[in-house]
Amino acid sequence: MKIVVDTENGVAPWRQVHDQVIRAATTGVLPEGTRLPPIRQLARDLGLASGTVARAYRELEAAGWVATAGTRGTVVTVPSGRPDRAALLAAAAAEFAAQARDLGADEEAAVKAVQAAWPS
Repeated sequence: MKIVVDTENGVAPWRQVHDQVIRAATTGVLPEGTRLPPIRQLARDLGLASGTVARAYRELEAAGWVATAGTRGTVVTVPSGRPDRAALLAAAAAEFAAQARDLGADEEAAVKAVQAAWPS
């Protein structure tokens, strides 16, 4: 799995790391038991401060997406009550719709934006 952080998109870097790990765990790209890179290594790879990655890992652990176990490092876990793909999609759609409305877009423009962003 490759994590990409865009410092220009307005979303905090720790949140981008957090969301990408959840997305990968939910879709099976990161199956349960997969070891995540150490904080310092991932921070260096992404050009971020260690504290930024540490916050993402803390938030993931608090939500039950990962567990940190000393010598085993940080591994993907299965949180109880993990939302399914349909629930995650509905939440993402609701967030996008709210942002589109805030930008003054109507439904047609929002749908066109999604279609344009969809990979062919």
